[in-house]
Amino acid sequence: MHLRRSSAPKTWPVARKGKKYLVIPSHSKKNAIPLLIVLRDILKIVKNRKEAKQIIHLKKVKLNNKIIEDEKQALLVFDKLEVGNEIYQVMINENKKFEARKIKNLDKKTAKIIGKKILKGKKIQVNLNDGRNFISKENLKVGDSAVIDLNGNKLEKTISLKEGAEVFVLEGKHLGKQGKIEKITGELAEIKTSKEKINVNLKNLMAIQ
Repeated sequence: MHLRRSSAPKTWPVARKGKKYLVIPSHSKKNAIPLLIVLRDILKIVKNRKEAKQIIHLKKVKLNNKIIEDEKQALLVFDKLEVGNEIYQVMINENKKFEARKIKNLDKKTAKIIGKKILKGKKIQVNLNDGRNFISKENLKVGDSAVIDLNGNKLEKTISLKEGAEVFVLEGKHLGKQGKIEKITGELAEIKTSKEKINVNLKNLMAIQ
């Protein structure tokens, strides 16, 4: 399946003029960007889809420490992308556009807990926004964040979505902004950024520290 270029999400930094169709991400279409667009339009490592397939075939591209085999692979905010010897973190900037920031390591990543269920033996399975699932004996809360050890593929710790937490806005009109929660009233958080104070629904936030 393909997407008309004119209908591409505004978060994708692609020119509105060019080939008529774009690839769509393999999953999480709403909040994701396909690998091809990151390699071609953001990092400018490849010129076209053919070149992207070539470096993928050579196993030179990893996502969160796992080899990628598809140029349509969906990339989410806070994903870690390794291309050759370079490592990047996928982000959305305050202009509400996806970008890839060069970083030094890919040992850990943060993801949001979006669901959980009780299993036999009182164990808890938590589901993360990046598609991962973990089993824990702790009573983790939906809305909090999980810090994942990518080397051991294990849940290292959680970050509570509460007053005083450093947060990133994942959706809504304040998408891409970051700050500290000063007050929570019902489902609304008052956040102080480096420039202003904003009010954001808790469901649109991800705790990062």
